[in-house]
Amino acid sequence: MNLRNFIEDLNKKHPFSGDIKFDEPMSMHTTFKTGGPADLFVKPDKAVFLAWTSSMLKAAKARGIPVFILGGGANILVSDKGIRGIVLDTGCWEGLEADDSSLWVRVLSGTSIKNLTEHLAKAGFSSMEFLAGMPGSVGGAVYMNARAYSRSVSDQLLHTEILDENFDIVNVPFDKADFAYKKSPFQNRNIFILSASFRITIMETAQILKTMEENIKDREEKGQYRFPSAGSVFKNNSDFGEPSGKIIANLGLRGKSIGDAQIAPWHGNLIINKGNASSKDIRLLMDEVVRRVKEEKGFSLENEVLFAGEW
Repeated sequence: MNLRNFIEDLNKKHPFSGDIKFDEPMSMHTTFKTGGPADLFVKPDKAVFLAWTSSMLKAAKARGIPVFILGGGANILVSDKGIRGIVLDTGCWEGLEADDSSLWVRVLSGTSIKNLTEHLAKAGFSSMEFLAGMPGSVGGAVYMNARAYSRSVSDQLLHTEILDENFDIVNVPFDKADFAYKKSPFQNRNIFILSASFRITIMETAQILKTMEENIKDREEKGQYRFPSAGSVFKNNSDFGEPSGKIIANLGLRGKSIGDAQIAPWHGNLIINKGNASSKDIRLLMDEVVRRVKEEKGFSLENEVLFAGEW
């Protein structure tokens, strides 16, 4: 798999602008601040993004080259060995358009949650402020059906525009039956989310900002910004009777460390990088939590953090 030749041949046919890097450390692009090198890391400019990305994905599939789509680098744990093939950074695929008469907003998938919530607030559109303070991108939030403060992305979703398995642009209307707690239909498909449209309501900017500030303050008080992390490590399951964080805390696991990876002393469902943690340290700690909960409680926690790369 000669990626230099691949990218040179592709760019002759489809002019590229943006960043191209070989052996790029993924620790520079994840909220855990861990992860080995990506063989090829590409970040196309917005002007060429759609046409170039579509062509790249087609050519990569034809040659059997794996492609990992990177949003904001949240909610993932990249192996210390890195990611083979191509990492596509969607960070330049950002922007939104709103229609206050029809009460919807369409958002490109690379748009950060921070930019989305701040823009909507300034425009007086209430929709996604429950996500304020959450890292990551809109595409990742739709893919994971992100949830915070008893609300999910699917509560606001109208439709999703994707590049499907045949590299056709397809509009997927929202169907409640396709979504569940931190589940979306896109998790079972090899597609690329291009944009998502959400319903909005008109509200005073001051009121929206107040809610956002309260949510961010709550996250600060929970220590989510003290150290690099990926937020909640395990999904909650109502069948277990208690949130995962409380289950873990009740087993006396808060503060447990492997290397520089630690279960936060103040929250059982948060694993932090105290400075020099490896991805292996973090995964071993996750595995230990799952083992202890299974041993003591008889049920298995489900990971919320996704494993990426060569494990």
